[in-house]
Amino acid sequence: MPVIRPERSVALLLLAMTMVMIAVGSTYWLYQGQQTRIAWVNHTLRVESRLSALAARIQAAESSQRGFMLTGQSGFLQSYRDVSRTWPRDVDALRDDVSDNPEQAAAVETLRGMIAQRMEMLEAVLDSRRAGVAPTAATFAPGLVKMARVRAQVDDMKAREEQLLRVRSLAAGRSSALVSLGLALSAALIIILTLISLRTAYRRIRETEENRQALELANDRLIAEAQEREVAQAQLRQVQKMESIGQLTGGIAHDFNNMLAIVIGSLDIARRRMGADVDPRVIRSIDNATEGAQRAAQLTTRLLAFSRQQPLDPQPTDVNKLVGGMSELLRRTIGEDVRVESVLAGGLWRASIDANQLENALINLCVNARDAMPMGGHLTIETANGHLDDAYAATHSEVAAGQYVMVSVTDTGTGMPADVVERAFEPFFTTKGVGKGTGLGLSQVFGFVKQSHGHVKIYSEPGEGTTIKIYLPRHYGEEVHAAFQAPHPGSLPRAKDDEIILLVEDEEQVRHMSVDSLRELGYTVVQASDGEQALEMLAIQPRIDLLFTDIVMPGINGRILADRARETREDLKVLYTTGYTRNAIVHNGMLDPGVAFLPKPFTLEQLAHKVRQVLDQPTRN
Repeated sequence: MPVIRPERSVALLLLAMTMVMIAVGSTYWLYQGQQTRIAWVNHTLRVESRLSALAARIQAAESSQRGFMLTGQSGFLQSYRDVSRTWPRDVDALRDDVSDNPEQAAAVETLRGMIAQRMEMLEAVLDSRRAGVAPTAATFAPGLVKMARVRAQVDDMKAREEQLLRVRSLAAGRSSALVSLGLALSAALIIILTLISLRTAYRRIRETEENRQALELANDRLIAEAQEREVAQAQLRQVQKMESIGQLTGGIAHDFNNMLAIVIGSLDIARRRMGADVDPRVIRSIDNATEGAQRAAQLTTRLLAFSRQQPLDPQPTDVNKLVGGMSELLRRTIGEDVRVESVLAGGLWRASIDANQLENALINLCVNARDAMPMGGHLTIETANGHLDDAYAATHSEVAAGQYVMVSVTDTGTGMPADVVERAFEPFFTTKGVGKGTGLGLSQVFGFVKQSHGHVKIYSEPGEGTTIKIYLPRHYGEEVHAAFQAPHPGSLPRAKDDEIILLVEDEEQVRHMSVDSLRELGYTVVQASDGEQALEMLAIQPRIDLLFTDIVMPGINGRILADRARETREDLKVLYTTGYTRNAIVHNGMLDPGVAFLPKPFTLEQLAHKVRQVLDQPTRN
């Protein structure tokens, strides 16, 4: 068998395809003609059927009239009435069907006249019968003659249609034969084309198999990329949501915290200045107002925590010691119905974390656990060293593989279904009743842990309790010990040796409150309303022990003010305060090294401890 070159194969394939297209096109054309001829055959049959039906209906009308004439019963006239009403419509339909045939169309009009005459004769006989004239043989004779003519006319028309049917059936048969021949030829050509195509395609099977594997690999890569893109889009949506909340929170936090600073500070000073003879109801009212203001401040703090915009001061922290020191506080907070147990791991690593914020997070988790156990239960706080490997990090985009200090809080409460677990960290989402929760507790934990470069995970099933695990970044390096130790609760650190503080605050009422608080602690206070005035005070006042400045101010902000002040007074100690800050002293969510910060709103006790702590620090070299 001669070998056919690829060019020849392609030429044969194209020729065969052309022949197939011609054959198929011709067959289709023949098929259309066949369908047309079959349609004419059906048309002829329909005309014959209409003629037969019309003759039968006229005959039925005559029989109906004759029954009435013989019996006098009106029930026999129902068929007659139906025919009288509908026969013109039947004749019109017949005329439409034979409109292509002038001879038959003329015959239809003749038939119409004959039927009209016959129906008139039937109506005349009925009228005479209704008038009481008895029917005789002569009464029916003219009608019978007229009916015989109607039938003859119908038979003539049917005979012509029979002739048309024979001619059209023969034409349809010839068309069917040609169509069958065309189909056979097309099938043969298609078989030839298939053989040529198989011969041509055989050479490509091996290439196709190789390409299939390459396509599978490419498809797998596309699926992986699509999944990665979906995850990235979900993360982007989450980031955008967080950013929106952060912008909203930042917009209100500064002014809101300034107002709360005025309220909390003023109430605190008023409470401390009251004598022993004050009406207890007044003291109780002040305490209630202070508690309400502090709860409002906690809401703002939690919003800042969720949006990851609270300034954190991470330090090497012994989590076992922190959890152990919270035991008594937790028992008082949670109540006697819940049994609290601590399982502390030996050899626990130090965590690099803001201890105060971690303590708040654990309190929030324990309070949520208590609320999930309304009938009481068992709460377990556990610590352990943990390692999140690359496989885990690959399925959790915000997790960096490495070593962590794990703290878990487990309750035996009602548990959570999957849809609640999915939304548990969203701000303002809560399953508690109205007035029983803000929905910010878990969101504060989530924001704090993420801002600390940690990880938090919920494990829960309805009726099986809940475990929330917090993974805190491990501290590497030497341990740093704090130089300041807070005095015993109940006593306030006070000024030493006529210490002078320069207070810079653009909000007048906050400034007056802060001045009163510092003077209450025995400090000499110099005040300024903005950065420019503060620089003038520094130039005039020979000795300033501490610069206590707000960060967010018009013109020169607090950080720029401190930097410019230290250009002339290198040993100047600085304490920053604000209700909200982004970049001045906080970068990547963490306080800059060596920065002392007191967030607004603050109480007199917090102010006293922080100022004393900064003043007692060694002077920088």
